Amino acid sequence: MKKLKYILASLLLSSCSTDDANTLINQSESLINYIEERTVENGAVIACAGNTIDNTDIIEIFFYPKDGATNYRLYETSSSDINPNDFINYNQIALSDVAVFNGYLRKFVGDFNTERWFIVSFEIGDEIKLSNPIRIKNLTQPTLYSNQININQEEAQMPFFSWNVNSEVNNAIFFEVLSTIDDDLISGTYTFETQFQYYDTSNVVLNITNGTPPNLVLGEDYKITIMDVSADNWINEIFVSQFTIE
Repeated sequence: MKKLKYILASLLLSSCSTDDANTLINQSESLINYIEERTVENGAVIACAGNTIDNTDIIEIFFYPKDGATNYRLYETSSSDINPNDFINYNQIALSDVAVFNGYLRKFVGDFNTERWFIVSFEIGDEIKLSNPIRIKNLTQPTLYSNQININQEEAQMPFFSWNVNSEVNNAIFFEVLSTIDDDLISGTYTFETQFQYYDTSNVVLNITNGTPPNLVLGEDYKITIMDVSADNWINEIFVSQFTIE
């Protein structure tokens, strides 16, 4: 359970000048100042990040906004060669967040040409919730993309998905999203295994689906997206495949 909590959730003050196309907020918005004399829960935001398929400098930082969450923020370090658990190393970065998968997730998107650490935060009531540190590896270990997902439809309207990882050493957990082809989320689950069946939760370690998901419709097209996430919350590989219910 401690391992799962660490995986799922997860400031040297940097100058206002930067080599990225992003703008740091002033020094008063450092993470250490933000949380001073506030109630804080560490590891309470599920978040991960990976580069896009076309440009390894473009980083998407995904996070799961719990009910009632407000004031979404992103904090960064000046480099990767620091203590990621020391909040004095983090400053807020001025990036807007957008909804993905019809609001089940949100993401920040920015242009980064050096590696670093991120922390995502939001507030629920009077508490500040923080993610575990996210290690950006777009230069040393860029996110891979693949459509190699095995889809078995022997059981009617309950497709069984399986896949192979590029490196078991780097993997810690998998996040599976079954959606419409327009990216409206139908189910969102986490597993330690390289397999998932809709909608069998026997090997699911975390379920972010609201309520019971609907029956899949014969002849309709759907999409499965799988993120292979490391222990430091970097997305090693993203698998995406479209299929038709038979």
